[in-house]
This record gives sequence, structure tokens and C-alpha cells, in this order.
Amino acid sequence: MIAHVNGIDLHWESHGEGEPLVWLHGFMGTGADWRHVFPDALPGYRLIAPDLPGHGASTARPGPYSFGASADDVVSLLDSIGLNRVSVIGVSGGGITALHMATRQAHRIARLVIVSAPASFPPQARAIQREFSETMLGPAETARLRECHTRDGQVDALIAQARAFADANDPAFTDADLAAITADTLIVFGDRDFLYPVSLACDLRRAIPRSWLWVVPNGGHGPIFGAHAAPFREVAAAFLRGWD
Repeated sequence: MIAHVNGIDLHWESHGEGEPLVWLHGFMGTGADWRHVFPDALPGYRLIAPDLPGHGASTARPGPYSFGASADDVVSLLDSIGLNRVSVIGVSGGGITALHMATRQAHRIARLVIVSAPASFPPQARAIQREFSETMLGPAETARLRECHTRDGQVDALIAQARAFADANDPAFTDADLAAITADTLIVFGDRDFLYPVSLACDLRRAIPRSWLWVVPNGGHGPIFGAHAAPFREVAAAFLRGWD
């Protein structure tokens, strides 16, 4: 399905029935990435999975990519389908987008799961972003990306945006920003994340009032895929139910 919001076409899918649960993929991913974690939509939830702006089948806003603008687009999508209050799982860049949603419109977020998403980019991440290229991805990953992002120049544009993050000011959440989040929040980080040290997760835990921190042993960036998917499903489902 396509929603026309804020001057762009936002592609989204809906799976299952029940309480609305929004999946926000990482930068250079697509909404369909949820299938690498959940064999099916979580029982009792309607899973809503957009392709974030410029990704997959969604068109891009002009100018540099903005996680804040992406949050506005997701909120506009929710408005268009009549959803006032949702739970959100956001991974990496999708987690940054989710943080924008939760700090700007706290009343709309019931529960929040943030995976590998920092309040701001640390120097080690900016150094990698500044040099980001297809060479760093390798041929297999580049081929996979071109299968997901099929418009002419789309992958090249995403790579250029990733490099631009090195000198951007988004994200730049302050402790006061994060203190405005009212949703119960589960923060998930890997202890071997090459981009974001666990100390950043601890900072989020201290700043977000009703938050829990899960550090995944031997987990890298986005430690919810592959062998980590099953334990994440179990923990995330329990959290979304209220730890019952």
C-alpha cells in the first residue's frame, strides 16, 4: 500500500490483527526486514511496516536524510490510517526515528523497543560513516541492497546519505529530550557493536524514565537477527505484554 504524506509516497504493509505495532527498519533496510526476526506477525498485534523515506518502494524527500523528518512521515502515515496510539520497535536508524516520535508526541507511543540506536553519533561511528562505500559493504551485500532498492541511483543515494551523517546533527537528543518519553521503553544493545559502545545504552537507560536495558552477550549491531532472533522474540513479546 502507498500513503501520500508530506509530499512523498510512503510504502507500507500490514500483517496480523490486534493492537497496532509499528516496525521501523534500520537505515538501508526495508519494512520487510521484520520477517528476519518474526516468522509471522506477533499474535495479538497488527504489525505495520513502512519503508522509510528513500528506502524500498518509498520515495525520498529532497535534501539530506533526516530521522526527524522520517518520524513526521511515520506519524502522518498513522494519521492517514486512523491510528492514534501505537507500540513501536525501531532498529538502528529506525530506532532513532522512533526516539523522535516518542520525544515529540509521547502520548502516541504505548510501548517502545529501541535496538542499537544512540542519542547521538559517537566519533567511532562518524569515522565509519565518513568513509562509507560499496567497498565496505562487499559485493554480496551490495547486490542484496540493489534487489531491495530498485530505483535508478537509489543505493548510491543511500550510501551518500550515510556518509553525510558524519557531519550532521541528527540525532542530537539531550537528556531533557529523552526525559519527555513517557512510554515503557526497552533498550537493546549488543556488547560488541562496532558503531555504538554499550555506554551509550547506559546513557539512554539513565535518561528515559521508564526504561529497561538488555545488553545482548556477543551481540553486534542490531543484535536481533540470525541466532539472536529467537531470544529477542521472547523478550520483546514479554515486554510488549507488560512483562506478564
